[in-house]
Amino acid sequence: MKKRLSVPPTKSALLQIGRQVRFLEQGRQMLEKKRDLLTRLVYERLAQYRELRAQAQAELAEAYRWLGIVQMRMGAQMLQQASVGLAPSVAIRVVARSSVGVEYPSVTAEPLPLQPVGLMWTDVSFDEARQRLRELTVTLARLGEAENALWRLLAASRKTQKRVNALKYNIIPRYRATVQHIRAALEEDERNTLFQIKVLRARKPSVGNPPVPNQLR
Repeated sequence: MKKRLSVPPTKSALLQIGRQVRFLEQGRQMLEKKRDLLTRLVYERLAQYRELRAQAQAELAEAYRWLGIVQMRMGAQMLQQASVGLAPSVAIRVVARSSVGVEYPSVTAEPLPLQPVGLMWTDVSFDEARQRLRELTVTLARLGEAENALWRLLAASRKTQKRVNALKYNIIPRYRATVQHIRAALEEDERNTLFQIKVLRARKPSVGNPPVPNQLR
């Protein structure tokens, strides 16, 4: 048997708990809609995450290939000297974003023009490697946003599902059991009252036939 709330079986308590049950049902329906929306967003973000992850892996392999080429052609020391003092090639902006009440950082990465370098002791592979690394940085920024949003949406979806289960299988059944208990108790009191009224009416003498005194019998 479901556990009930500890309340007196009165009509006022029945009305109050009945209103609370309707309020909890509305809350459960809203949470179920939120859960469904979060689930849809999770699947959308998951598809985006898989696409960006595959793109990042391909760009990472290509960038490291060109980085290996430029290291062989220029040497590690010359490559380090040529990279000193270069301006950033990507502008990254992070702002807070909210979706269905879930906040996550939104990352915007814009590629900037590559700063030209001197032709002395440099190779064309140096510019090619810089371009590949710039493209990789933009993709990694988008991948980081997608992954962060995906995990936060997943956590919110699981939390919402737990709340739905708590309302559906624990809280609302307790309130409904309490309503049934109060109604049964009130009906029992009403039956007892009616029974007592019938007994009193049966014991009351009739008005048309008054009792005869013993002296006249």
